[in-house]
Amino acid sequence: MTESLKRLAARAPGLRLSTDPGDLEHYGRDWTRRWTPAPLVVALPSSVEEVQMILRWANEEGVAVVPSGGRTGLSGGAVAAKGELVLSLERMSRVLAFDAVDRTLTVQAGIPLEAVHNAAREHGLAYPVDFAARGSCSIGGNIATNAGGIRVIRYGNTREWIAGLAVVTGKGDLLELNRGLIKNSSGYDLRQLMIGSEGTLGIVVEATLRLTDPPPPTNVMLLALPSFEVLMQVFAAFRERLALEAFEFFTDRALHHVLAHGAQKPFDEVHPFYVVTEFAIGDERSEATAMAAFEYCLEQGLVSDGVISQSDAQAAQLWRLREGITESLVRWRPYKNDVSVRISAMPAFLAETQALLGREYPQFDVVWFGHIGDGNLHINVLKPESMEDAEFFGHCEQVTRLLAQALERHGGSISAEHGIGLVKKPYLLGTRSEAEVEVMRGIRRVLDPNGVLNPGKLFDP
Repeated sequence: MTESLKRLAARAPGLRLSTDPGDLEHYGRDWTRRWTPAPLVVALPSSVEEVQMILRWANEEGVAVVPSGGRTGLSGGAVAAKGELVLSLERMSRVLAFDAVDRTLTVQAGIPLEAVHNAAREHGLAYPVDFAARGSCSIGGNIATNAGGIRVIRYGNTREWIAGLAVVTGKGDLLELNRGLIKNSSGYDLRQLMIGSEGTLGIVVEATLRLTDPPPPTNVMLLALPSFEVLMQVFAAFRERLALEAFEFFTDRALHHVLAHGAQKPFDEVHPFYVVTEFAIGDERSEATAMAAFEYCLEQGLVSDGVISQSDAQAAQLWRLREGITESLVRWRPYKNDVSVRISAMPAFLAETQALLGREYPQFDVVWFGHIGDGNLHINVLKPESMEDAEFFGHCEQVTRLLAQALERHGGSISAEHGIGLVKKPYLLGTRSEAEVEVMRGIRRVLDPNGVLNPGKLFDP
């Protein structure tokens, strides 16, 4: 242990520190797998006070700190490759309080999203933000990236469900933001500033989450589409007739990989595109409305086939076809794009993007899926086994530059829900103006004057 780390250990005697090579690799990376993790040490605090001690020590010693949650991000935001201290919040994972009147749940930032769902359910309520990584991602990470997921069309992003935050700034100060208030017009809302800041302004240590009524009974339908061009027409037909909870799209290549990973084949024939949609069913009339929407799309040639769930188990099987995509692609170490446009811009953007990817990736296996109901599209490019990493990533970056230009033309964002991190940093100015980025830099200098928090992420100093 270095002299610097000995001083940290003396300042915080109960702080767990690890320099084990396995821990350094495990905690020093996220799902990008593009950088070799090389942190100095992993710190696993168990209290807010220990987090503050770490940040104050980091300022004194000039050591960078990388906050670490579930590390399920895809932009390199939790990568520690330059001798940083990784500050993992996984030991801070308790439910702290439930308020039945305010309908809020206060938790430590390291708690997994699935544990939040379970805690809310125990009180007859729901925390509605949801996505496939629910079992491993943490609330702190969700807040740091303003995570969205599969139900944004119905409930919005993480931002809408944060009633209050406790945050340790880059200087080591503790800020208690908004304190659960519904109305609070007393100056700047620093809570919202922290949401989506990717650990560059402060480390979220506690969060007060708004809860809501459990969702109504729902049903799930899987649709097979004959062409890419009809996708938005199908969305419009279902949204007009039903109370949609989710509307998710994926390609035949996505289905291929999920089936190879153990999912059940939904149709005898292979179709080029698929949609899984979930909708509220209050009575038999709403079920009839869902079938009418399907039959309308069938008559118009917008869908080729479909299946509606007859049980919770079958609904889960249909959802696995969409939620299992990311896991099924892990072995390929895919290059990922996570982009968004306004829903109204989606048809034109989809048409341009399909042509762009078909032209630029003719020899690659490209897997598409996305949250069409909120304008978010995920593009996964799989590396051929015979191709070297440098050549593969170099080619993908050239295509991403073209994709970023298309996004700028359509008023979109290069990052919908995984943050900018390291991966998307070169393209930030396609989404944000130079004036906006300069304001961001100024805010960062106030909250982290010595630049110890997640340096190199989001933008350069």
